[in-house]
Amino acid sequence: MMYRFLFLFLALVLASHAFAEKGGLLGNLHAVQEDEAIHRGNFLTGATLFLLQGESDEDALNIIFGDIYKAEGYTFTAEGFGGYFIRDAMAIGARVGYSRTFVNIDFSILEDIADVKEHRKYVSNGFFVQPFLKNYLKVFDSRTVYFFNETSLKVEYSYGISQSDDGEEMSKTKNHGWTFNFGINPGLSIMVLDRLAFETSVGLLGLSSSIMEIEENGESRSEVLYNIVNFKINLLALDFSLVYFF
Repeated sequence: MMYRFLFLFLALVLASHAFAEKGGLLGNLHAVQEDEAIHRGNFLTGATLFLLQGESDEDALNIIFGDIYKAEGYTFTAEGFGGYFIRDAMAIGARVGYSRTFVNIDFSILEDIADVKEHRKYVSNGFFVQPFLKNYLKVFDSRTVYFFNETSLKVEYSYGISQSDDGEEMSKTKNHGWTFNFGINPGLSIMVLDRLAFETSVGLLGLSSSIMEIEENGESRSEVLYNIVNFKINLLALDFSLVYFF
């Protein structure tokens, strides 16, 4: 499985290199000047922070099969990255980061029939490394606005624990595993200062494979393998970064 993702990543690297050749598909882009931020031999570095947080109010939230009395949670990701321009407008580099998810919820299901009430809590932590190839496209004769595409392969290790309590019995489920994600992320880069840029991107194509090992109450164990192919663009899941070129 890992070799499959490496093959896809290398294929995209070679394709991007071919497209950037003079006379190729991108041969009509404006030339990069020697003192531009994206010139060959320069470096880029930056950081990305993402936080999604929410909680319910005091009133119960009615769902199809029951009610949610209390719900709160968040997802947080922090990452740093760096790269080197091996040629004009083309950089290779890597991202490293940490992610954490927490959910706490009280709910009831089929209250008039079975009256199932539970309190559930879930927390997980993940660490990842993500090599990438980044192509900047100088569509306009400008040093302020660039389009780009980032092709990357993300390898993440994560572990988490889920706890449920129905008032009579408490159960715990532990999980840990590896996730491999191949993605294509087009975006826009805007120079806000001489060498400082604000960048935003959105996922266009994602291929993901995960291997998870699950342990229930310290007794039974199972292994789950699943694959996800995503061709959708989610405009509510944009990435924002500050990037410095030197």
